[in-house]
Formats: sequence, structure tokens, C-alpha cells
Amino acid sequence: MSETVTKMPAKVKASNGEKSTWTVYKTVSVIVLVILAILFAFPLYWIITGSFKSMQEINSTTPVWWPTQWVLTNYQKLFSKRSAPLFEIFGIVGPTVPGAIRWLVNTVFMAVVSMVLTCITATMAGYALAKKRFVGRGVIFSLIVCAMALPKQVILIPLIKEISALGLYDSLWAVIFPTVGWPFGVFLMKQFSEGIPNELLDAAKIDGAGELRTFNQIVVPMIKPGIGALAIFTFINSWNDYFMQLIMLTSSKNLTISLGIATMQAENSTDYGLIMAGAALAAVPIIVVFLIFQKYFTKGITMGAVKG
Repeated sequence: MSETVTKMPAKVKASNGEKSTWTVYKTVSVIVLVILAILFAFPLYWIITGSFKSMQEINSTTPVWWPTQWVLTNYQKLFSKRSAPLFEIFGIVGPTVPGAIRWLVNTVFMAVVSMVLTCITATMAGYALAKKRFVGRGVIFSLIVCAMALPKQVILIPLIKEISALGLYDSLWAVIFPTVGWPFGVFLMKQFSEGIPNELLDAAKIDGAGELRTFNQIVVPMIKPGIGALAIFTFINSWNDYFMQLIMLTSSKNLTISLGIATMQAENSTDYGLIMAGAALAAVPIIVVFLIFQKYFTKGITMGAVKG
């Protein structure tokens, strides 16, 4: 009994030591994460605040960290530059709006359609490569992995010829279709589909479920985190794919927000307030999409890391 009593303070001391060590580790981790978050968020902060500054504050030799007076001049100039119909679908022309609004609509349409089509095709292809056994399965997957390392510049000329032959050049579909067969998306969804138990698929087959029902009611819910992560990756990739947009789009009505900002920068090389206003407008949809899919994105990255 006396031995037990003498050992108890040592245990309590060790427990307190572990607690203090964990507290120090957690505090240091939080401080480091806060510093990194500030560093990564600072460019966005500078763009947003800069879009509301006057020209004197933007061109000031000493940095103005916070606008002394919030002005809307930059956004007024942004929305007064050029004009274009809001949409043109099957010969139906929408109302006339500022060019920046049309560019933003074009970019949102391009990114959302690319995201939806890529998630559908990549999920189906990834599931088939992971759970179906057919001749050439390994060869197809090897080609997909090799295609991930293939730069766009290598296939640019054949891609332009193919798009031109289909009559899609200088249209948003010329940027959308090359993104749909994204090799990384197929690779990512195959890795997630590998975790689906074969017993569950066999049970669905015994119960009389067809391939489409099994895919919709069993496969898709189980790999939903991967789909959410792929949705964010695809949206951001399509939104920021300046190279393909520059090559495939030429007319003013089909410009994206990135090309529109670049055009304004060429025309107004010293008007940084106008450029910051356009950049702030372009950042809004990406932030909204990330907030919508944030839960699935975090879970998808975590699951992917566990799978190794």
C-alpha cells in the first residue's frame, strides 16, 4: 500500500508534464498556422482594399495599409468599360451589360460546366478502372498516368486543329471540352474507388440492383469526399487556365475575366485601381465555391493522405 502511495505523485507529475508539453506544442502550432494564414491571405487583402483606394493612395511611395477613404471609382470605371450582351443562346440575345459582367458570366459558365462534366466522367472512369476487370485495364490506366506528365504545349497544335474542325474555335466549348478528360481527375477518383468494399457491390448485385443504380446509390455516396475535392480542383484549374483561354478565345464577347483583366492592363498600364477591381471581382466565385465544398475538400485530402 505504501509503495502505491509513493508512486502516485510521480504519475501525476508525468501527467502534468505531458499536458504542459501538449499545450506548448499546440500553442506553437497555432502561432505558425496563423502566421502562414496571414501570409497567404495578404495578397487577397491587398487586392480587395486596393480596389477601394484612390489613385493617390495606390501610387503612394509609402504603403497605405488601410484606405483612408473608401471610394467606388475603380469599380465604376470597371463596369463602364465596353459593353456586351449578357448571354447569347440559340440566337437569343440577352440585355446589354458592362463587359466585365459578360466576362464574369463567361468564366463562371466555363468553370461550372467543366467542373460538372469532369466530375461525372472522372467518377465513372475511376470506378470502372478500380472495380471492373476487362482487357487492357492496366494499359489504359498506365496511359492516363503518363498523360498526367504531358504538358499542354505538346498537344496544342493537334488540339487546335481538332477544335477548329468541330467548329468550336473561339467559343467557350473550346476551353471546356479539353478539360473534361482530365487525367488527374480519373486518377484521383480511381484511388477513392479502390476503397469501396467488393462485398458491398456483390450484395447490391444479389439484390437485383443494376449498374446505374449501384453507381448512383452506393458508389457515389461513398466517394463523395473525393468528388468534392475534385470539384474544387477542376473549378480552380478551369478558372485559372489562362493559357488555354488565351489560345482558344479571340473575340471580345467570349473573353473570360482573366483575359479581360489582361486586356484592361494593356490598355490602362498605370491604372492599378482598375486592375485590382477586376482581380477582386474574379476572386469572388472561387471563394464561394471553396466555401461550399470546403467540408468535402478537407475530408477528401485527409482520406487521400491516409490511403498513401
